[in-house]
Amino acid sequence: MAFKKTIEDFTCSHCGTAVKGTGYTNHCPKCLYSKHVDVTPGDRAATCHGEMEPIRIEGTTGKGYSVRHKCSRCGMETVTRSVPEDDVNALIALSAKVANS
Repeated sequence: MAFKKTIEDFTCSHCGTAVKGTGYTNHCPKCLYSKHVDVTPGDRAATCHGEMEPIRIEGTTGKGYSVRHKCSRCGMETVTRSVPEDDVNALIALSAKVANS
């Protein structure tokens, strides 16, 4: 199934921030949490709907940084590219949290 861009605004279930979607937005830029709604990107076919906790920052080879999320309900992990709208302090705090664990 091919990715289908759908512009959706949402309220973050973790911190309550109102997020303006771009069609590619899949996590809150303030707290970096996401929601387990997709089986494959964009399909909205997941029935879990658990909070996807940001668990670490991963470096890349020229494509920026990514945030690894883990579902608090089923344990599924996903990786999503960080975007310019992401709160730099949240990214730094996540990096520090992982470095100190």
